[in-house]
Amino acid sequence: MEKKITPRSEDYSKWYNELVVQADLAENSAVRGCMVIKPYGYAIWEKMQAQLDKMFKATGHQNAYFPLFVPKSLFEAEEKNAEGFAKECAVVTHYRLQSDPDNPGKLRVDPNAKLEEELVVRPTSEAIIWSTYKGWIQSYRDLPILINQWANVVRWEMRTRLFLRTAEFLWQEGHTAHESKAEAIEETIQMTNVYANFVENFMAIPVIKGKKTPSERFAGAEETYCIEALMQDGKALQAGTSHFLGQNFAKAFDVKFTTKEGKQEYVWATSWGVSTRLMGALVMTHSDDFGLVLPPKLAPIQVVIVPIYKGTEQLEQIDKIALLLVEDLVKKGISVKYDNRDTMRPGAKFAQYELQGIPIRLAIGPKDLNESTVELARRDTLEKNIYPIKGIEEVIVSTLENIQFNLFQRSLDFRAKHTTKVDTFEEFKSTIEEKTGFVSAHWDGTEETEAEIKALTKATIRCIPLENQQEPGFCVFSGKPSNQRVLFAKAY
Repeated sequence: MEKKITPRSEDYSKWYNELVVQADLAENSAVRGCMVIKPYGYAIWEKMQAQLDKMFKATGHQNAYFPLFVPKSLFEAEEKNAEGFAKECAVVTHYRLQSDPDNPGKLRVDPNAKLEEELVVRPTSEAIIWSTYKGWIQSYRDLPILINQWANVVRWEMRTRLFLRTAEFLWQEGHTAHESKAEAIEETIQMTNVYANFVENFMAIPVIKGKKTPSERFAGAEETYCIEALMQDGKALQAGTSHFLGQNFAKAFDVKFTTKEGKQEYVWATSWGVSTRLMGALVMTHSDDFGLVLPPKLAPIQVVIVPIYKGTEQLEQIDKIALLLVEDLVKKGISVKYDNRDTMRPGAKFAQYELQGIPIRLAIGPKDLNESTVELARRDTLEKNIYPIKGIEEVIVSTLENIQFNLFQRSLDFRAKHTTKVDTFEEFKSTIEEKTGFVSAHWDGTEETEAEIKALTKATIRCIPLENQQEPGFCVFSGKPSNQRVLFAKAY
């Protein structure tokens, strides 16, 4: 008997953890804080990766790969970056193990195999990449450099949760070098827009584009742009970031170029990234108490066909119809699975595919054979309808499009209902605690006020929205003048 998932309304955190495991996305590993991404979860990540990679290349970027290990001296070169990540770093100090004479059958670190210089396991790659760029850049003719890498990184998190926060995770990180400040800022904004496009149009998650406050910026950045999404429990999730690094890393690694006028100048830099945290966002935004709900554009299997039959003769008749349908759907670019296994009952198959979020399920039974019909169930609304088999391909294509649109619209409506303007701190506190979601409020621009609000409510400034209009007012906490509202929320 299938284990039921804890309802969202009862315990959202438990619901999420159980869903990720039961839907076969990932599980905890033997390594503390690290996860095993299972084939079904990895298939979704591959769909994300493929689309993002296509979008990166369409904007002129190329893929490369840089070492996992960063010499400590290189890591320390940009002080703010080093300080920002220091507490999360895993460090390699030795390069060999040996038999332990005091414990037969056990190994110990060979004390004579100490590294001359300790190696940091990359928490991010700016240091190793910019030390490399120093050898690549001499002249303005070498610019821009537009590089992305798909990699794993390690950040030694103490409290972990599958996909959302793990000690090791997968991501992409873009690192670009430019001739001018304006060009670098343009790149930073461009990649923010690429991320927003992907998350909204493929993940069906509405996002708010904005800038981080100075205290929330990436360590070593002059400006951090971000996209913020709202989960079903009313908490925000940072879905992607893009950083204008100024000349900080160029100065730290002495990366200069000769201008068209023959002068020596430091290069301007950006970096940007999204990670397997997007898998967590996908689960939390759309899924329900029955399991995953996947947007069709990212579903590894978009349509599953389940035969309902008694005896070999009926199955053979259904096979003929189903296999022709599979062929027609594949020609239309739709990923489809025909599940005619005899080791599971149809009801168990329905439950499995509901749990795994397959957008459309088709069932063909004896009555359908007689009437040339098929039952179509859509995962987003759980609606079932009977359609003629003739022309069902067009119905499926339009239904997949409708599901994609419906998931985005549903999330957009949820965000609208859970975005609240407040003007007093009492309103602020009650909204954060009772209604949850995004709170739009005036802020006086000081780190002191930002820290006080966080200490009192656990809410942080998620972003200063890029589309903010100037709106004179007074800080919700200090009462000091403010020119615009910012978005607060509790967050992952």
